[in-house]
Amino acid sequence: MRNSKTYTYNHLKESIEIIKRLNIQKIEHIIKIIKLIKKKKGRIFFLGVGGSAANCSHAVNDFRKILNIEAYSASENIAELTARINDDGWDTSYKNWLKVSNLNKKDCIFIFSVGGGNLKKKISTNLIESVKYAKNRKSKILSIVSRNGGYAYKNSNASVLIPVVNKNAITPHAEAFQALIWHLIVTHPTLNPNKNKWESIK
Repeated sequence: MRNSKTYTYNHLKESIEIIKRLNIQKIEHIIKIIKLIKKKKGRIFFLGVGGSAANCSHAVNDFRKILNIEAYSASENIAELTARINDDGWDTSYKNWLKVSNLNKKDCIFIFSVGGGNLKKKISTNLIESVKYAKNRKSKILSIVSRNGGYAYKNSNASVLIPVVNKNAITPHAEAFQALIWHLIVTHPTLNPNKNKWESIK
């Protein structure tokens, strides 16, 4: 049995190491694209699976409420999502949702994913199909992922790569840092010059 205190210490130490290795320029690039989308009154469509899907829901709230950017999550409407999976299949479930949303060149998709999809291994194929569709619609593609060999990373206009510092903890670190980075984005003075509720209370 692993020592509990040792595991906790190592996990936090790994988080510090990830922060040190994050590419700040990549984060700034995403912020520049979002600023342009906001200026053009475009929309952001968040796409994720599993824990990343839950992060998408939270991000939608922040981008709408804090940044006043129209944003949606593909997994939010469980009735529509399960109907699409049941009737049309998993692969096209997000892509067909984007079609109904009339994704266009003013918009972007923002993928939160651990691996970003792998076509050969048939992992997160719904994300892959969404990226293909977004490229076809000339929409911007943003992503926060932890695998540089993944489909989303290779096909994004801007992508933040969460460094792998422990092969046994890729998923928890990836999903935790999705939250850290989107919170950085929505509080960045370039996009949000105002204070949030609790920061504004004296």
